[in-house]
Amino acid sequence: MGVDNMAEEKKLFKVTIDNITVEVEPGTSILNAARMIGGEVAPPAMCYYSKLKGSGGKCRTCLVEVSAGSTADPRPMPKLVASCRTNVMDGMVVKNITSERVQDARKGVVEMLLINHPLDCPICDQAGECHLQDLSYEHGAEATRYEFPRRTFAKHDLGPYIQLHMTRCILCYRCVFTADQLTNKRVHGVLDRGDHAEIATFIEKSLDNDFIGNVIDVCPVGALTDKTFRFKNRVWFLKPEDAHRDCPKCSGKVTLWYRGDEVFRVTGRKDQWGELHDWICNECRFEKKKTSDWVIDGPAKISHHSVISANHYVGTVKPHEALPEVMGGRNPRLLMDIHEVSEVNKPNIDLSKIQGPAHSNDFKKKD
Repeated sequence: MGVDNMAEEKKLFKVTIDNITVEVEPGTSILNAARMIGGEVAPPAMCYYSKLKGSGGKCRTCLVEVSAGSTADPRPMPKLVASCRTNVMDGMVVKNITSERVQDARKGVVEMLLINHPLDCPICDQAGECHLQDLSYEHGAEATRYEFPRRTFAKHDLGPYIQLHMTRCILCYRCVFTADQLTNKRVHGVLDRGDHAEIATFIEKSLDNDFIGNVIDVCPVGALTDKTFRFKNRVWFLKPEDAHRDCPKCSGKVTLWYRGDEVFRVTGRKDQWGELHDWICNECRFEKKKTSDWVIDGPAKISHHSVISANHYVGTVKPHEALPEVMGGRNPRLLMDIHEVSEVNKPNIDLSKIQGPAHSNDFKKKD
């Protein structure tokens, strides 16, 4: 009985973000508190990943303004803080989209990220689902002030399945944390310092662990791509379908990307923040690309803000035609017959009833 009372009396912290108040457990970061509210209140995050320990604090895109530290100490924090690494306090007041300081700082962070990032979106496989594209569209400047040559790197071979484009990397460290925490042995990491820092496999070792393919899904840009999918199709031409299989290695829950009846690629299922629900193995990702390998669960849920949602309609309902009901069951009377006024329509052909598209033979020929 005493334990139950303690559970019921568990103290929650009240935090106000962009004038919206929410109650969260102690130890919750500002970013996760904002995600509980959702929408534009949640700051963008290029390096933080909830399933990876130690992630966050690298990209600085989630900076927010704390205008009141807590009820006990309502003084504002003098500098903008990384919301992914700052825990809430009871009575804290935070500004994200309501702060001009935050918007200006985020614009500067995006400009910094794009200093060395190549503008090769037309050929990049990440185009259409790139977090940096979305970030630059929402917070980027019209032009860069950087006048120096962009950094370049030698190509590294990461095995038969993964392609590394180091020039696109923003050093978010997600792939390093994934390899370190999800595999038995990490053979890649960050080499050098400053402007020369790069993600690499020393002596070009192959990343051959059974779960290493997940580095593709966690990469927010096009630095790590799927060799089995490269240059084969654009994601907005594909139809994502959720599917599962009885896999002895992983959860077996994936998203299949179709064009027609062909599976072009397999990825893990992602939530609204672009994070994987479950890690998947290399066998599911790279080797099971037939519909017969899977049990289809249904269309994947795609945000309407994404270009992938174009021509991808789920749960739509045909509008109800109310005109006959208003007219007492009678069809509307057409006051004009197209065949009487048109010089090209044949009088014996109703274009709305022909099979397939209209052909030149369905119209009158010019004299």
